[in-house]
Amino acid sequence: MSTFWLCLAASFVICITHWIYKWRNPKCNGILPPGSMGLPLIGETLQMIIPSYSFDVSPFIKKRLQRYGPLFRTNIASRPVVVSADPEFNHFILQQQGKLVESWYLDLFAKVFKQGENRPDGSHIHKYVRNLALSHFGAESLKAKLLPQLEELINKTICSWSSQESIKVKLAASEMAFHFGAKLTFSYDPENPSIDLTDNYFVSFSEGLLSFPLNFPGTAYHKCLEDHKKALNLMRDVLNKRLASPGTHQGDVLDHIIKDMKFENFLTEEFVVQLMFGLLFVSYDSISLTLSLAFKLLSENPKVLEELTAEHEEILKRREIPDSPITWEEYKSMTFTLYVINETLRLASVTPGLIRRALKDIQVNGYTIPAGWAIVVVTSALQLNPNTFEDPLAFNPWRWKDLKANDISKHFMPFGGGIKHCAGSEYSRVLMSLFFHVLVTKYRWTKIEGGDIVRTPILKFRNTLRINISKKHT
Repeated sequence: MSTFWLCLAASFVICITHWIYKWRNPKCNGILPPGSMGLPLIGETLQMIIPSYSFDVSPFIKKRLQRYGPLFRTNIASRPVVVSADPEFNHFILQQQGKLVESWYLDLFAKVFKQGENRPDGSHIHKYVRNLALSHFGAESLKAKLLPQLEELINKTICSWSSQESIKVKLAASEMAFHFGAKLTFSYDPENPSIDLTDNYFVSFSEGLLSFPLNFPGTAYHKCLEDHKKALNLMRDVLNKRLASPGTHQGDVLDHIIKDMKFENFLTEEFVVQLMFGLLFVSYDSISLTLSLAFKLLSENPKVLEELTAEHEEILKRREIPDSPITWEEYKSMTFTLYVINETLRLASVTPGLIRRALKDIQVNGYTIPAGWAIVVVTSALQLNPNTFEDPLAFNPWRWKDLKANDISKHFMPFGGGIKHCAGSEYSRVLMSLFFHVLVTKYRWTKIEGGDIVRTPILKFRNTLRINISKKHT
């Protein structure tokens, strides 16, 4: 019997050893990029989510770039991943959508957006969603009708803020952007709401995006999935009410989708609900964080605020009627404002990176990225590259005067890259530009407390930024 148990134990040790060896040495038809696969099952997930308290590239990424160079392998939540900070390779790979790579997300995104389902018409779906977003959030729509609506929204919002003793900037900015996104999507009116719409479900979804995929009560992952279900139920109620009133025409995104449901087979009710959720999420999340960071950075850099204010006061001086609505030409003249927005986005690097999955083996710099592996384009490493951006951790909007277009295209990707470039990028810039215009010409503010940042690796506030805002005396 002792011999039996000894043999059994030996076999177990051999199996475990073989399994660990295979984990650390994945199959590859060539040479894998350097790096480590970490511990079995969890990979290097725990090291990745260790918080850092700086705008700088996360220590997890930075240490490995210093050790292995601009391309390395790792494993995150049981997913083999190649991380790239090579601008040339990144530029190349983002042009290969549907050829060498496809869009990919880690477990949570894949679960909530049903990724992995066999959709042979995937490129057609992407084209449809992009055109839908452009038709309602793009430049033509902004010029034709959204500009005065946005200005009115921002005027009402900041006026409301000024009547309060203090505001929590991220929460207040989220509510503003969220409500306007809901208005465009399904004509939501926060003053006369037809449903109990709250951005709380969307906030927890954002906070749980890169949480470890442990689905049991008490975990961020579980809460994220539960709140996602609640948000989808709200969207389902909105869709059902609209479908039950076929004569109602609001001219919003939902009207557009319902009309197209008659012709597009993929526009099932479940897909439409997911699509509405996605449009709402992307219409507010990065905008609210960027605006909040701008408050922090402008408070800490008075010379930047002084020049920003001067640009907008000059716009008022050039008007025949000072209180007239802003025009598209005035928006396009906001050169320094765009520098401030770009510099805030560059420092923020809100997302940890752009993720693609290799459809076939990819050769790069003598290495092979196996088919099926995820490729993470680390935008923070590009946007904080000292070879492109001198003194990269400094908030210096003037740097954008001299940057070359080629450097910008390969090192600055706040709205994605390639054919997956965000269709709402112009909408985001317009909203933020108009926000600054109203803010610096009519109001002043003081920071009360908070505003420290943390990367986990998603950038967020470690403690709530609170400000007091008041009207300027004229």
